[in-house]
Amino acid sequence: MTGPGSGDAAGVIRRYRPADRQALYEVCLRTGDSGQDATGRYRNPDLLGDVFVGPYLALRPQFAFVVDDGSGAEGYVLGALDTTAFHRECEERWWPALRERYRDAPVPAGRADGWLLDWIRHPPPAAPPEIIDVYPSHLHIDLLPRWQSGGWGRRMMERLWAELEAARSPGVHLGVGTRNARAIGFYRHLGFVELGRGDEDVILGRVFD
Repeated sequence: MTGPGSGDAAGVIRRYRPADRQALYEVCLRTGDSGQDATGRYRNPDLLGDVFVGPYLALRPQFAFVVDDGSGAEGYVLGALDTTAFHRECEERWWPALRERYRDAPVPAGRADGWLLDWIRHPPPAAPPEIIDVYPSHLHIDLLPRWQSGGWGRRMMERLWAELEAARSPGVHLGVGTRNARAIGFYRHLGFVELGRGDEDVILGRVFD
């Protein structure tokens, strides 16, 4: 996950189009190390996108938005209205094909592929029921560095929030690595509060006004 940063850019926030898919996979990879570039960490560069981008584009494209300056998508916000239903559909319609694709995938020494292959084979559960009851929706946001300022993160979040609120969601949650202090600060600035914490991740949530 990413938060605000340096630099400035001019662009538009628009709905996801199928032609954006590979660009969004690249954004995911280039921000996949606690907001830093993860290129080179993975033997298969599509693994991060297959886990954190692909299922939203395939199953919930109506809640996918990108930032684009005319040269292509360079950031995204992705969401699911009903987290429980989304996890169920992933198990039915997304993970089986990936399990077959990566059935014999090696885990090379010095690369980070292993934890993502484990995720595909044994996806972690959704947030606890007491969180989902109040914050049933969830989201992911990632922006390339040139977009991590000028309010682009906030505007993208607000675009998705408007869609979730229109669909009658009372609140949204997200997960972020505990090492990503900048992102945690960014979310807190937008009104998110901490709901739970593990060794490597923290869950944050925000109710809609």
